Amino acid sequence: MNKTMLNTFYQIPSENLLMEFTDLASKTPNLLNLSIGDPDITTPKEIIDSAFKDTYNGHTHYTASDGSDDFLTSVINFYKKQYDLSFEKNQVRATVGALQGMYLTLQVLLNEGDEVIIHEPYFSPYKTQVIEAGGTPIIIPTYEKDDFQIDPIILEKAITTKTKAIIINSPNNPTGAVFSKGTLTKIAELAITHNLFILSDEVYEAFTFGEPFTPMASLAPDNTITFSSFSKTFAMTGWRIGYMIAPKYINDACHLLSEDVTYSAPTPSQRAGIYALDHYQDVSKEVVHLFKERLEYIEKRIQDIPFLSVHSLKGSIYAFINISRTGLDSVAFSKKLLTEKQILVIPGQAFGESGSNFIRLAATQDIPVLEEAFDRLETLTFE
Repeated sequence: MNKTMLNTFYQIPSENLLMEFTDLASKTPNLLNLSIGDPDITTPKEIIDSAFKDTYNGHTHYTASDGSDDFLTSVINFYKKQYDLSFEKNQVRATVGALQGMYLTLQVLLNEGDEVIIHEPYFSPYKTQVIEAGGTPIIIPTYEKDDFQIDPIILEKAITTKTKAIIINSPNNPTGAVFSKGTLTKIAELAITHNLFILSDEVYEAFTFGEPFTPMASLAPDNTITFSSFSKTFAMTGWRIGYMIAPKYINDACHLLSEDVTYSAPTPSQRAGIYALDHYQDVSKEVVHLFKERLEYIEKRIQDIPFLSVHSLKGSIYAFINISRTGLDSVAFSKKLLTEKQILVIPGQAFGESGSNFIRLAATQDIPVLEEAFDRLETLTFE
């Protein structure tokens, strides 16, 4: 037996720009890793203590497939308090991170050949998940000159009779862009007019450093499926807990699929999530401030390096740095940076072809590490 016995989709691994870099990095001494979106800080102690206490007191069993009643209540209360949005418990689902929610939703929404519009640069699992669900990803560009906002004219031209959904991500990974309320309103209007779903990845909602964050559900409630997680806002990547909010009929369908895959999200992680949401302002404030401070430092250092530039960093935990003045594409630049200066970043092409003139740098290391990285980076030379 061999790999020909596998589903044909998995017989030939898809091209992965990161595999070669990961291999090189593993052999690199004195490596500064600014590639991964995993915060260097530990989950706030009060979240850990609360989850430990609940677990010790018996919260070690399955919850309902949708999540515990306490967890669903905390999500609902958070949205009411934070955004004055009202949801019912039958709309909310605890998920194993935000990506599981996206996966469940695409699986229950798409028929073979349905089209899903994705704005580029994009978080790479979106495209793969659409294909795995039998759909066709339709990629539309965004541009640095427009602060990576979606152009509603380009979006509308991409809509066909086969279009089922639009995936949006704001604040954005990798660009750091935050869609304005005007941009989101136009997306909502198009979705309502053409009867489309909006799959809104709002994982970085806390990391909005300009105008207040606007949830898509506030603009197109009947069309929107919201995905979020605790990974970044509360430094809880390893807890693998998130949630989705959707119309009841979609959540009911996701219920059927979820029961056959994971059944429920981990109970101790749900308990941690309950405390985090119930004490949102107190426990998120320090994490958000930390990343804002780091991004401000990154932006300042880039201003002093003539071969780099970056648009204003308005959100998320990343800097999408323009390297076009070097004359190298993102893969060549990233290899040079790794081999000559021992710094690991993600080439922009990992987020779509329009990322060829960019690298993504994650602000997931403390400022002394960032300082060392930029001290090394600024000494790069180009023939």
